Amino acid sequence: MSAEHWGQKAGQGFLTHKTGLVIGGLIGLMFGGIFGLMFGGALGYFVERTLRKVKAIAPQQLFFRATFTVMGKIAKADGRVTESEIDFARAVMSQMRLNESARALAIRYFTEGKSADCDLEKVLRPLAIVLKNRFPVKLMFLELQLQAAMADGEMSAAELEVIERLCHHLAFTPVEMRAVVERIRAAQAFAQHAGDWDHATGQSHTSLLAEAYGVLGVSETASDAEVKKAWRKLMSQHHPDKLVSKGLPEEMLQLAKEKTQEIQSAYDRIRKARDAS
Repeated sequence: MSAEHWGQKAGQGFLTHKTGLVIGGLIGLMFGGIFGLMFGGALGYFVERTLRKVKAIAPQQLFFRATFTVMGKIAKADGRVTESEIDFARAVMSQMRLNESARALAIRYFTEGKSADCDLEKVLRPLAIVLKNRFPVKLMFLELQLQAAMADGEMSAAELEVIERLCHHLAFTPVEMRAVVERIRAAQAFAQHAGDWDHATGQSHTSLLAEAYGVLGVSETASDAEVKKAWRKLMSQHHPDKLVSKGLPEEMLQLAKEKTQEIQSAYDRIRKARDAS
């Protein structure tokens, strides 16, 4: 590359990333004089260049890759991948109705996640950037990974550690994480016992109803208004069209639809029980 061509390319790069260069330089100048100016400018330049590269990748692509890579990481976290965890990953692929090439890509990402040298940070950092102001999509991602972690009926300490790292990158507070964990546990039990409702009586019915409340994340002593508010909030957060518009891959539309059906079913059960009392 000639010196002239290199100079032109460098000049174009500085113009493209001038905002980061100027802001970084000014901050550096304030705290470190002329050397701070040089260091801050260089740092600002590279930060903006990195962010531009990340944003050039479609959120759907990042979400798809992260979904199966993190799922693989969780499955392998405690040393071995169980049949339940493999079955869950396959079920997600089936629900997404992936074509042959997309399914092969999902399997490749899942396999990469299982690898000992998989760098989870490289997967989560760009995802966190594009989903920074897209809470419903972040929530959907966390819920899906929690389902993967609980696929074999329990969540090990190693799997919880991966979930905690995920939550750190996606800016979920510990309180928010615990609330989602409890909702997913209740949702799994609610789905497992879906066929028992018509024959449930007494204590059995009380237990099933508790699971329905858990799906909405409210206590059984919540007022009608509080129950309705929780239902509306969850339905809004999981609305399929809203999620797709905010970056959820269209292939995952069916997963979002099934989640809203689950939320609606739990709410209907609670209303029916309250109307009968």
